[in-house]
Amino acid sequence: MITVATALQLEQLKSGPALFILFGGAHCGVCLVIKPKIESLMAQHFPDIALAYIDCEQHPEICAQHDVFSLPVTKLYVEGQLCLEMARSFSLKELLAQVERIYRLWKET
Repeated sequence: MITVATALQLEQLKSGPALFILFGGAHCGVCLVIKPKIESLMAQHFPDIALAYIDCEQHPEICAQHDVFSLPVTKLYVEGQLCLEMARSFSLKELLAQVERIYRLWKET
């Protein structure tokens, strides 16, 4: 998982084939717990999707530019387009199912 440090770096990553972003923070207990789980699940099931992490406490301007005002937030971009966004309360099972649906559609085209 790439830790994003600048808005330019994030825009470059979003322009790739597919990017999954986790917006979190050091004081977000849920974020700290789900980060390694998401990393493992994504590597296992969706190796073609790049992973990025943004610490909203260190980079509040990047989070604000992406309408992230609560944590955790996940976003999935495919070919530069936002395809999925989940915030605050979601299960990893639900997240995995949604990503899988988008992934299948993307790979079929």
